[in-house]
Amino acid sequence: MKAAIYPGGGQPITIETLPEPAPGPGDVLIKVHRCGICGTDLSMTKGGLWDYSAGEFGHEYAGEIVGIGSGVEGFRVGDSISVVPSGTCGHCIGCAGGNPILCGSAASVMMGFSEYARVPAKNAVLLPATLSMADGALVEPLAVSLYGVRMSKMQPGDRVLVLGGGTVALYAIYWARRLGAGKIVAMSRSDRRRDLCLAMGADAFVSYGDNEVGEVIEALGGTPDVVYECVGTEGMLAKSVAHAALYGKVASMGFCTAPDPVIPALASYKCVTIQFLVGYTMREFLYIADHMDGGHVDPGTIITSQIPLLELPATFDRLRGPNEETKVHVAYA
Repeated sequence: MKAAIYPGGGQPITIETLPEPAPGPGDVLIKVHRCGICGTDLSMTKGGLWDYSAGEFGHEYAGEIVGIGSGVEGFRVGDSISVVPSGTCGHCIGCAGGNPILCGSAASVMMGFSEYARVPAKNAVLLPATLSMADGALVEPLAVSLYGVRMSKMQPGDRVLVLGGGTVALYAIYWARRLGAGKIVAMSRSDRRRDLCLAMGADAFVSYGDNEVGEVIEALGGTPDVVYECVGTEGMLAKSVAHAALYGKVASMGFCTAPDPVIPALASYKCVTIQFLVGYTMREFLYIADHMDGGHVDPGTIITSQIPLLELPATFDRLRGPNEETKVHVAYA
């Protein structure tokens, strides 16, 4: 099979020929159909402090079961599945909290940029017939934002500000709307994703600027009860605090990997709660698989292009520069 390999240390991604895996006990073997390129893929293949281990990768993926190992129940050859891409040991504190990303000892299940993947059956989520493989490859990023909105304990009617215009931000808007937010404002440096933000459920879009605080208040009818920071660059936490209401909440999902200073006194004089979030639980995956096709907008609206696997290295280079893409999928024949 063909597979994309990250050699580590910021070296260029290569496409290599590997033996096709066979399912072991408790595994299913899938033929991968779709895998999305995530901003994390771009940032963690540059050789920085936060970097993927060498080997196969790709974590937003879905495929068709073509083989089943011994001891597996509840799945059949031909089933379509989405994959929870983090393994679990089942007995660490991270696993006890239900968030597989926080398990520090289990093997990775990030193999979406490969033609075939051997997946533990416990990481497979059955897709209903109403969902396509493209939908299945969106379950993981949808789960990130659903987990963030749920963990923030946003209440129906809350005024919400979402910082950013990428996938996590767009899906934070999507879930905030579905879970009963009052007014929602999206704010970003550039207005090129204004239409997508509005389509996902935002009531208004504001660009960064000297008057942004007043513009947000005017659009929301008050200061934000919840601010979702979905950018992950320096300065975004301070910006979030500046916008938050008294006793407001800031939920950071941007995963900034550099120091991002906040002046505690400014946050203290608002009694702002700042929460840092990563990952999801199986609960989010199962909910999305069952309810994805019943929302106010098609989440697949964010997919802007699809490429063959052989174009992945060049596409990574392209996406690291100025581009008009939102979500790019690797599509397998």
